[in-house]
Amino acid sequence: MKTAAIKKTASVTQDGFAYLTKRIVVSNAKTLAKMAARKAMATMGFVVMAHKGWIVKKHADGLVEKIIKI
Repeated sequence: MKTAAIKKTASVTQDGFAYLTKRIVVSNAKTLAKMAARKAMATMGFVVMAHKGWIVKKHADGLVEKIIKI
């Protein structure tokens, strides 16, 4: 599995402390969530996720089961 590069900030306060921006946090969260979903699919053969107003179970073979409407 390919390792994603985690983005770091170049933003620094006047007193020398680095800080994270919302954009960097959201970007890293999306990247890591996708990596976790791929790993879960490889391990378990399915993932449970929200899709178009439903909680669904997506299988590795492409089958999608609707579990409950949200």
